[in-house]
Amino acid sequence: MKVILKYYLILINNRQALYGKGATMNILEIKNLNKVYGSGETRVDALKDVSFSIEEGEFVAIVGPSGSGKSTLMHILGGVDRPTSGEVLIGQTDICKLSETDLAIFRRRHIGLIYQFYNLIPILTVEENLTLPILLDKRKPNKELLNDLIEKLGLEERIKHLPNQLSGGQQQRVSIGRALINHPALLLADEPTGNLDSENTKEIMKLLRKFNKEAKQTVIIITHDERIALSADRVITIEDGMITRDEARIKTTNFNSDEKAEVRA
Repeated sequence: MKVILKYYLILINNRQALYGKGATMNILEIKNLNKVYGSGETRVDALKDVSFSIEEGEFVAIVGPSGSGKSTLMHILGGVDRPTSGEVLIGQTDICKLSETDLAIFRRRHIGLIYQFYNLIPILTVEENLTLPILLDKRKPNKELLNDLIEKLGLEERIKHLPNQLSGGQQQRVSIGRALINHPALLLADEPTGNLDSENTKEIMKLLRKFNKEAKQTVIIITHDERIALSADRVITIEDGMITRDEARIKTTNFNSDEKAEVRA
């Protein structure tokens, strides 16, 4: 109980830092987002006037064919690329207006990123990889909260292992833990199960759902996997750089069964 209370106090403090005390609003607002590469005959409009908002605690899947602009959108949401024009508001902060230094600090504290190929530091142990964002902020990890996170990830017997001593599923768990260590406003996952077998895919999705439900963690996933998309609360479809569908789910697909979920526009 003590660990859970501390966890929620950190979440509350993080949200007050983003919104201001007592304020309530969408966790994410995208306004008239455009991204252009090249010019003249080589011009590519990767994103075209994209606008949408996401409420705190939503579990959203972004889908679309290759070249649709979904990965470009994820990179901009994660603060690793900048739009040609438009706004990306996380809380009350337009991350497009931040300097490179301030953006790096904001990203480390408020955005958790999960990649398909884990992106772990090969010479660091599981524990060191997990705590890296905190150490980069020149802070000391809260041991009680760290141990609770390690337990939730099922990595108690692996904390001194290096990445090459772990299975693919275990490496992705470390990646998820590293993304969550600072209790971010947004958890962004780019094809998080694309390098995993079906059993590990189920386990990773259950884990993401667990943090979404228990901690009201906002999760945005980019995926080509229809089953993962159908497990989300909401599915946003991007084609040719534009949002063509934005659907709320009536019920969520259960990864332990073969049931099909309905959608409503």
